Amino acid sequence: MTATCRQVSALSNPSEDIALSALQHWLYCPRQYALIHLERLWAENRYTAEGRILHEKVDAGQAESRPGLRILRAVELRSDRLGLHGVADVVELRGGVPYPVEYKRGRPKAHRADEVQLCAQALCLEEMFGCDIGEGALFYGQTRRRKIVRFDVALRSLTQEVTNAVRTCREGGKLPPARYEAKRCDACSLIDHCRPRVSGDGRDVQGWLLRAVEKGDTPE
Repeated sequence: MTATCRQVSALSNPSEDIALSALQHWLYCPRQYALIHLERLWAENRYTAEGRILHEKVDAGQAESRPGLRILRAVELRSDRLGLHGVADVVELRGGVPYPVEYKRGRPKAHRADEVQLCAQALCLEEMFGCDIGEGALFYGQTRRRKIVRFDVALRSLTQEVTNAVRTCREGGKLPPARYEAKRCDACSLIDHCRPRVSGDGRDVQGWLLRAVEKGDTPE
């Protein structure tokens, strides 16, 4: 890791970027990704409300400075190389080197959706600051602890693969089919829109994409 970082200017065409949150949504459920980011559907339940409130509290905090440490909040991120954009909850500058920290309401999960979202933040920061970032952290509200995430080759490769899959889905214009899994689906706020118990629902989203382009609001 380099000892210092240089911040470079952010980018060019944000309308074509993929939102960092889309990567997390895709790994949780490709259909959830498409409903949110292509069809622009949203509904709130207890879990999303708790997560929203947690993020609002974190983002509303002030920047802080301590010896050798600068804490930034609600930091806008972009990557030209990957075509990603989003907001990091917290970026700690440790001797000038960015250290991303993402806040989640629950607890560590078996899947890697949260880790991929955090890794994507790190890839954006590496491009923006011109440095290498070895690790970051996920802070979970239920455990009140940080989980250290190392951005190794496997996680970086997975993040790139997910980014490619999201872009392919967006360009293909097909809503992924519903596949009901009780633990995942029953906790999803979009269950009534998704109808996962109804098999073979593969609605074409090309119409939504075309209308969005015509309005100059290309889906993220």
